[in-house]
Amino acid sequence: MSRTRDPHAGKPQPLGDLLTRFLDRSGLAPKLEAAAVIPEWEQRVGPQIAAVTEPLRVSGGTLVVAVRTSAWLMELNLMKAELMRHVNAGQRDGRIDQIIFVMAGG
Repeated sequence: MSRTRDPHAGKPQPLGDLLTRFLDRSGLAPKLEAAAVIPEWEQRVGPQIAAVTEPLRVSGGTLVVAVRTSAWLMELNLMKAELMRHVNAGQRDGRIDQIIFVMAGG
């Protein structure tokens, strides 16, 4: 059984390069990219929406977001297409396919 030798083996490498290669090989890169929407939520949707929402999780391309009031929940559902554009702006592989809004605390 022949194995291809890693050209980088034994040489010092930047940690970022190693991590990028690992994420690409493992298939985790798109999931990590999609999950980045959570810490970047306010920058992507703006402070007004961020003040009444909390992104909870990303799973299988679905972003679940808690909303403080039913009025905002209805408004955000009407704005869903626009929010999807903001959430996916600049994304390559880790795109969000849908957003589900739920009442906070419920």
